[in-house]
Amino acid sequence: MSLLDTAETSTLPKLVVRNARQFGSEPAMREKNRGIWKTLSWIDAAAFLKDLSLGLGTLGFGRGDKLSVVGDNRPALYLAQLAAQASGGVAIPVYQDAIATELVYVLNHAEVSVIVAEDQEQVDKILSLRGQLPNLKWIIYEDPRGLAGSEEPLLKSLEEVLAAGRQVDGGASIFERELALGGADDVAMIAYTSGTTGRPKGALLTHRNMIGTAENYVKGERVERGDNWLAFLPMAWVGDAMYSLAVALVTGAVVNCPESPETVQRDLRELGPTIVLAPPRIWETLLTQVQVRAADSSPLKRRIFGHFMGLAEKRELLLQDGKPVPFGTRLGYALGEWMVYGPIRDLLGFRLTRWAVTGGAPLGPDTFRFFRSIGINLKQVYGQTEASALVAFQRDGNVDPNTVGEPVPGLEFRIAENGELQVRGPGVFIGYYKQDDATAETKTEDGWLRTGDAAVISPQGQLAIIDRAKDVGRLADGTPFAPQFIENKLKFSPFIREAVAFGDGMGFVAAMIAIDMQTVGNWAERKGLAYTSFMDLARKPEVARLVVEEAAKINATLPEATRVRRVLLLNKELDADDNEVTRTRKVRRGYVAEKYKPVIDAFYEGKDSAAVSMEITFEDGRKSTLDATIAIHDVPSAGPAQKAA
Repeated sequence: MSLLDTAETSTLPKLVVRNARQFGSEPAMREKNRGIWKTLSWIDAAAFLKDLSLGLGTLGFGRGDKLSVVGDNRPALYLAQLAAQASGGVAIPVYQDAIATELVYVLNHAEVSVIVAEDQEQVDKILSLRGQLPNLKWIIYEDPRGLAGSEEPLLKSLEEVLAAGRQVDGGASIFERELALGGADDVAMIAYTSGTTGRPKGALLTHRNMIGTAENYVKGERVERGDNWLAFLPMAWVGDAMYSLAVALVTGAVVNCPESPETVQRDLRELGPTIVLAPPRIWETLLTQVQVRAADSSPLKRRIFGHFMGLAEKRELLLQDGKPVPFGTRLGYALGEWMVYGPIRDLLGFRLTRWAVTGGAPLGPDTFRFFRSIGINLKQVYGQTEASALVAFQRDGNVDPNTVGEPVPGLEFRIAENGELQVRGPGVFIGYYKQDDATAETKTEDGWLRTGDAAVISPQGQLAIIDRAKDVGRLADGTPFAPQFIENKLKFSPFIREAVAFGDGMGFVAAMIAIDMQTVGNWAERKGLAYTSFMDLARKPEVARLVVEEAAKINATLPEATRVRRVLLLNKELDADDNEVTRTRKVRRGYVAEKYKPVIDAFYEGKDSAAVSMEITFEDGRKSTLDATIAIHDVPSAGPAQKAA
């Protein structure tokens, strides 16, 4: 029987109360503060939820009101969202690193009246915008450092609000009554999309969407009561909401919050989670760290690493093809487990990890295969904000790096005539907030969600995502061109952090590349190259030769027609503040193509450089312009560069 069939478990905050009753003093959440892990039991979480819900009521927060949270992952911020829902309100998490204009748009569009902020930094950011936020009534802060004693009338400390809730006469019965009024079809949260094609849209997700998707997910994935994962992904990302709220509440898993973004990897090693959730950017960074450590080791260790990694990849390819692994390979892999694979997992904090997932964007198959080959049970999930984060996922024993697995139980797939994937099921959202026209464009009349992704379904029922449907094109000779595939290949290099590929309608593929500052910086230091900044490093001829050589190596793994012929090294990283990528690191292709049009023209006009004028946005909204002439380099391994489309 589904949790949604019973009134006592039909909403997310009701599940907190159920868990407190069933699991009692077992851990619900942990938070690392000043080097010490602090545990919150399910009983503690339910008491916090009740007090905060009642405290919000004393501030006038009630049914239909909107509450936003902003800050790093903190138990108090997760529980604040649940407290808003327990009071009949709606939660709207926002990105903690969002610039002023982004915050103003979302907070006004959602009509947020209460903001729960982590600390002084976030409070100051909100206060600087209050003149543009007519709906805002209260700012509640968790960390009092720098804010205690403030006479700002909008401010309340979290402790004040909790204390007020505890003092409400008949509070327990009031809380129970309000909680009981909530139903599965109430809106639980407004999750704003990443905005790859324009302004973010607010997807209305109900408790039925969230709980139903979580229940269906755990029918096919092993999530156990007491499982640990580290919650370090932005709370505004719907994937975090699904795992850290819905899946954790449905199963009784434990959500662990790191001390800060800077301590995530150290905290990961300390915690030794049973489950790891990370987007492609994290896996690419971890791979780079391993490659750099291997490159910096002694010649003997490099040879050992190279030998056993080659053996591991060979074994993984045999397993993927369903072929038997020879005895010699099995024996060598067992030795490699002791010498290489186990130590790497220890270094990364994955010794106890039962399974790990990547999602939010495609992960290159080479990177994916690397982690599986060293014994990490890495699997891909695919989803969208409008489908409550989860559409498909890979099952144990049936993992193909070129697919994202099978549909979540209860979800239907179909491929439209134009190749677009469409889905229907319990996780599909009810619509966009205050954007009926956009809802009509995204959902068919019979309830299918148009994902916007080009996809194919294998005979085995596995889903393969090609790229965003609008981004898939063809070269001038008719060769299919999927830029994401090329970009993921390039990003397998430890020296390349980001890449944007071009080629639709053109005679060849070209790419803009942003170097990995840390990795290239380490390489430059070993070579005795002095540099002062990202721009200075990226303009070094030696660095250009390095990246061109990396592109040439990657070209050897690509079909000849889609090999990268020309590259340009950007003098800055692609930045979400500059609208070049989303907060989840997806390239805003339309904006990038317009902003870097002189580069694209120079690629295909055979020029040796491009004059670029780039607008840089600071956190407070101020803008600056950076003008530069950047060299364009041919990739010799691809043959003579074509100088015209």
